[in-house]
Amino acid sequence: MTPRDWSVHELGSLFELKSGNTPSKKDSENWGGCYPWVTAKDMQKSQISATQLSLTQKGSELAKHARAGSLLVLTRGMTLFKRLPVVLLDAPASFNQDVKELRPKRTEVLDEYSLLLMQAMEPKVLQMVDAAGHGTGRLDTHRLKALPLPLPPKSQQSQIVQTINLWSQAIACCQKLIENARQQKKALAQQLLTGKRRLPGFSCAARHLTPVGELPTDWDVISIGRVATEVSVRNNSGAKHTVLACSKHVGFVNSLEYFKKQVFSEDLSGYKVIKRGQFGFPSNHVEEGSIGLQDVTDIGLVSPIYTVFETDPDRVDAGYLFKLLKTEHYRQRFAASTNASVDRRGSLRWAGFRSIKIPLPSLDEQKAIAKVLDLAAELESGYEAYRAKLELEKRALMQQLLTGKRRVPLLDESEADA
Repeated sequence: MTPRDWSVHELGSLFELKSGNTPSKKDSENWGGCYPWVTAKDMQKSQISATQLSLTQKGSELAKHARAGSLLVLTRGMTLFKRLPVVLLDAPASFNQDVKELRPKRTEVLDEYSLLLMQAMEPKVLQMVDAAGHGTGRLDTHRLKALPLPLPPKSQQSQIVQTINLWSQAIACCQKLIENARQQKKALAQQLLTGKRRLPGFSCAARHLTPVGELPTDWDVISIGRVATEVSVRNNSGAKHTVLACSKHVGFVNSLEYFKKQVFSEDLSGYKVIKRGQFGFPSNHVEEGSIGLQDVTDIGLVSPIYTVFETDPDRVDAGYLFKLLKTEHYRQRFAASTNASVDRRGSLRWAGFRSIKIPLPSLDEQKAIAKVLDLAAELESGYEAYRAKLELEKRALMQQLLTGKRRVPLLDESEADA
């Protein structure tokens, strides 16, 4: 039940829904100007700072335009199976046919409140998503128009917006801490993994030029194949071990948890076994940085396209090597080796991968470097966990405040002026 001083309106009575369009992409004179054109790719956040594509004046004249203060809502796309992208426009923009403008019809809804209201209604709206052609999500706009929206008086809308904004500001501050920690970790890794910075107990003033750049003279440079061996064990029994996928950012993840659905085969007998502590990469995606150290489960399975290998623990610390191979420098090396590969499918197989050279300090220094970088990663992960907690609490608060289940204390006019 909604509070007595609130009213309930169908969405279609508060907003006019307008569809977008796409000017002809065959006409180059339509594209590359200064007029923003919004697609699903631009709707990652609730505000749009820039768009990936833009229109010329000619293209803009052929496009559909949304007003400042309108909401843009994605109504078609795979994203709708996971979340509801909705943004509030602070300036006019044109948009494509997968997006609809929710143009306010009435003045009793504050612009910022309308955005929060649609975000709070996300669970109900996602229930209206159907699978259109080829499995693409499609939002039923007839049902969307009939969606009942609880609406408090404007004064309460303003207080709710202010309250939620405080949480948004806290999340933004936490995001800055994450970004700072990430940059510091990246800079620290660049220094430690090239020997430009040495940890206590390890020092060498002399440096020299090597095939992988300038390094301390007490470091070796070797091919991966000298300290690692390919492993190719098939799951012939068809055992139901955890199926893993490799993310370019973090490495191995549980496939079902990561994709939220099954993307692997029902028959796992041809999959490769990868044990905890072994490395692996999809041979056709390693140039994107998709390489991982398996630390998810004791025994996992990966697609047959993966290359699996293990290292000599007496010569290489797995944590050190993983951090080295996840750097941008080695992503570029993988891409170069893939382009040079004779494999016509654009894959980097073990024969080419094993010849890539790596810098190798003493085993003790490798372990020390890995430990310091792990601590830096823990700091970043701690901030990310705190941000996730704040976002969860903010969403729960929104569900309560925007449905009237929880009320915010109202300021009188003198308090508001102060």
